[in-house]
Amino acid sequence: MKTKFLLSSALLLSLNASFAQQIAIGDNKGVVSFEEYDPKSTLVVEKHVLTKAKFPFIDVHNHQYSMQDGKPVLDKLIQDMNALNMGVMVNLSGRGFGQDVNKQTEVLVKNINGAKENYPKRFAVFTNIDFSKINEPNWTRDAVKLLEEDVKVRGANGLKIFKNLGFNVRNTDGSIIRVDDPRIDPIWAKAGELGIPVLIHTADPAPFWNPLDRFNERWLELKTHPGRKKDTEKGDYSWEQLIEQQHNVFRKHKKTVFINAHMGWYPNDLKKLDSLLTALPNMYVEIGAVIAELGRQPRSANKFFTKWQDRILFGKDSWVPSEYVTYFRVLETEDEYFEYHKKYHAFWPMYGIGLSDPVLKKVYYKNALKIIPGLDKSQFPD
Repeated sequence: MKTKFLLSSALLLSLNASFAQQIAIGDNKGVVSFEEYDPKSTLVVEKHVLTKAKFPFIDVHNHQYSMQDGKPVLDKLIQDMNALNMGVMVNLSGRGFGQDVNKQTEVLVKNINGAKENYPKRFAVFTNIDFSKINEPNWTRDAVKLLEEDVKVRGANGLKIFKNLGFNVRNTDGSIIRVDDPRIDPIWAKAGELGIPVLIHTADPAPFWNPLDRFNERWLELKTHPGRKKDTEKGDYSWEQLIEQQHNVFRKHKKTVFINAHMGWYPNDLKKLDSLLTALPNMYVEIGAVIAELGRQPRSANKFFTKWQDRILFGKDSWVPSEYVTYFRVLETEDEYFEYHKKYHAFWPMYGIGLSDPVLKKVYYKNALKIIPGLDKSQFPD
C-alpha cells in the first residue's frame, strides 16, 4: 500500500511538473490576458467574403453629421455606397445635436436640400425631437408643430428618437423622464397622422445592467467603454422598465409605425421577439449593431427571418464601410466559423444564415420601401 502511494505521488508530481512546463511555453511565459487572446482558427472551410451586397439595399440606420457640408461630402458617401451596393442611406441625425432650434432647423434643411440637389434618389433624412425643454409649458405644442413642418414643408422622411429618452432627459426634480411620458403622446400620434415611421432606440443590451463580473457576456465592452454600465442604485431605470415603457408607447399608438432599433434588444431571445411581433403589429425591427447575435444562431435566425420577413429591415448604425462585410456574409452565405469585426462586441465566431433571395430582398429594401415615404423605387428590383 505504501509503495502504491509513493508511486501515485511521484506520478502526480511528474504530471504537475509537465503541466507547469507546458504553461511556461510562449513569448511571455504563457501569461495571456483575455483582451490579448486572439487565436487564429485552423479550421479549413469554404469562405465567401462579400464586399458587396447581392441586391441593392437600404440602410435604415445610419448617422451622418457632415451631410450639410454639401457636394464633396455627398460625393464621397456615394462612392462608398456604390462599392457596397447601397441604394439608399437613411441619415437618422437630421437635426444634429447641441444647438438651438433655429440652428437645428438650418442643419436639417441643408441635409435634405443638399441630398435632393445632388443625389435625389440616394438619401433619406429623418428629423429628431429636442427634449431639452420638455419641462416648459408649451413644449408639446411646439414640438408637434415643428415635426409637422419638418415633414410637410422641409421634406423629412421619418422621425428618429435617440436613447437619451429614458437615460438622461430629466424632470425639473431631477428624475429621469419615462419613455412613455404622456407629454410625448401627441408626437407619436402626429407621426402616425403624417404617415412617417418612428425609428426609436430605447435602452441598451441587458448585460449593461448586470454585475461587471466573469459571468457578464459583455464584460470586455464594459471594461473598454465604462460609460455604458448602468446602475439602478444611481437612479437609472432598469432594463425591464425601459423596455416596458417603450412597449407601452407601441400599444397605445397603434396607428403609428415604429421601427424598433437593434431588434428591440431581443436578438439573443428570438422566441421572445417572436411573441412581441405577434402582439405589436405596428412594430418593425432593424438589425443594426446586433448581427453578432444572429450570426451565432444561424438555424434559429433563418427560421425567424423567414417567418417575419415582412417586418425586418436592414440597418448598420455606425458608418464604417469595411464592417458591412460581416452583415453580407451572415445574411447571404452559409459560411461557418468566421470572425466578427469587433471583439468587444463578440468574441464568438459567426455563421451564415443563408437567407433565400425572396427574404433577402424584403430585408434589404422591400420593407423599407413599404413604410418610409418618399423613397424612389426605380433603382430596386421587383
